[in-house]
Parts: sequence; structure tokens; C-alpha cells
Amino acid sequence: MVDFTQVRFMVMDVDGVLTDGSIIIDDHGIEAKRFHVRDGFAIRQAQQVGLKVGVLTGRNTRAVNLRMAELGIEYVLQGVSDKAAGLEQLCRQAVVEPAQTAFLGDDLVDLPAMRRCGFPIAVADAVDEVRQVACFVTAARGGRGAVREAIEHVLGAKGLWRQIVDRFSR
Repeated sequence: MVDFTQVRFMVMDVDGVLTDGSIIIDDHGIEAKRFHVRDGFAIRQAQQVGLKVGVLTGRNTRAVNLRMAELGIEYVLQGVSDKAAGLEQLCRQAVVEPAQTAFLGDDLVDLPAMRRCGFPIAVADAVDEVRQVACFVTAARGGRGAVREAIEHVLGAKGLWRQIVDRFSR
């Protein structure tokens, strides 16, 4: 049984995790991404109860910078080809051990980070190799509430998700 109460830091990929994996480029070469509002809400709530949140992605886009700033995520690394090294760097910045870190991934490039963290999580539509490494696989697909589900799972294990729900149920 995996003890998710030990998770202090949640790091996630972007394309295929925070988004559905689509890359939209308009006629002017401007890239757009579609983020799920419930993922963002859960990220904000997680931060408010003390869970650190980070993003680690192989691509580098302005859309990610804008959305992460909007969500108050201070641990952001873009353009990273070695995700194990990137995870280590984010953990140092957050002053958290990799063993206390969950990483949400969906594709082969995420495997090094998933093998380095203490709590590898896969989205439902991740490739088979990623799902096999994961200690938890969401029922939701990437960009469709998978991050929200993973956060609920971790905070639920810590007894914190109920507090969030109760706060909005009054």
C-alpha cells in the first residue's frame, strides 16, 4: 500500500497531463493550450493547504508561463530534455526530497522523473509503459481533470480534501 500522506510536492508534465496533448498553433505561429478549470482550482486549493506544486515540461511556451503565473506556481521548468535532472532541480528549489514528491506523467519522456520520484502517477490515457510504473493511475484523461483527481487522491490521504470540501459546503 502506497502512503500518499508523505507527499509534500506534486510535479506535473504539461502536454498530455495539464492539457489533452493537443498543440494548437494559429496562422501567426502563436501557440495556444487548453487547460481544465477544475485542475487549476485543485492546484490553488492544494497550495493553500501547504502542498507545493511544480511543472516540468520538455516544451517552452508563453502559454505555460501565463497559466502557471495565474495559478501562483513558482516551481516551473520548461524546455527540459532530461526530466530526472529537472525533477532533482525542482526538488532542490522547493527544498523537498524526491522521495516526498509525486510526478504526474503521460509519455515515455516522463519515465525518468517517474522513476526518480517517490510517487509516480499516470493519467488514464498515458502510454502503457507509464501506467505500468505508476503507483496510481487516474480515471480521468490528461487535460480532462486528471490533475484534479490526483490532487484529490493525495490530499484525501492526508485528510485535507475533506477540509476543502467542507469550506465550500457552508
